[in-house]
Amino acid sequence: MSRLVGLDGTGAAGGRALRGAWPTADAGPRGSGSAAGRHREPQRLAVSIHEIEPATWERCALLREWLADHGVRRVALLVVPAPDLHPFDRRSPSLRDWLADRLADGDEIVQQGFCPGRGRPSGEGRWRGVPRVGHAGPGEFARLDAEETARALDAGRRILRAAGLAPAGFVPQGFAYTAPLHAALRERYGWWATSAAIHAPAGAPLHAPALDLAGADPVARAAGPLRRRVLAGRAALLRIELHPGDLDHPRRVAAAESLLRRHAGRPAVTGSELVGA
Repeated sequence: MSRLVGLDGTGAAGGRALRGAWPTADAGPRGSGSAAGRHREPQRLAVSIHEIEPATWERCALLREWLADHGVRRVALLVVPAPDLHPFDRRSPSLRDWLADRLADGDEIVQQGFCPGRGRPSGEGRWRGVPRVGHAGPGEFARLDAEETARALDAGRRILRAAGLAPAGFVPQGFAYTAPLHAALRERYGWWATSAAIHAPAGAPLHAPALDLAGADPVARAAGPLRRRVLAGRAALLRIELHPGDLDHPRRVAAAESLLRRHAGRPAVTGSELVGA
């Protein structure tokens, strides 16, 4: 586990113990000599680092370095444009420079909302009738109507573009979508991801459930072991979602390392590569 061992406090023995119990191990048939094996889709890996902003940058950089140690050449970097309503690059020019270097090395910049936590007070009821899509929680956009949603998206895009980091795709925090948000994405981004699929302005969604080790949703936590067992062994596309807070949880780090080691042969791809944008 190299650099992450010292930070999260787990040792090699603990990592081995968890890997032995982790349910993703060799689930489903692998048989390359079977008919199923010969006709399987290409096996690919898509890794995302969420919640990148000045306050989390050092941890996100550590996660990216750790992924490089595991041979992951391309990663989606999910950047919060305006934490606390301040452009991220004004708070941290060094973060902007790091992201520019990562972009030049093949990573992809993805807009993660605008400013998590903004919006109307929860007591106001105008947002209650807005259907949520793809996540149990209300999220940043739940309190916004269609016009406000579009303004928030455009403000975030302007900040990223002004920093020289035009976003290729979009993912809200917690995969918390609303109907107005879904409708606004088609004309603004090459792709966007829900917890269940990768979407593009044209064509059918690419169904590939995300493996989010944080498991913030109680329903997702309950279904997690079965979900992970099926995906890691059989899915053509393996999506792994990482968060800076994962570093405080040794079991999450060990689980992610187990997945990466078991699927080391999969080429890492970005959202744009998946949708052909």
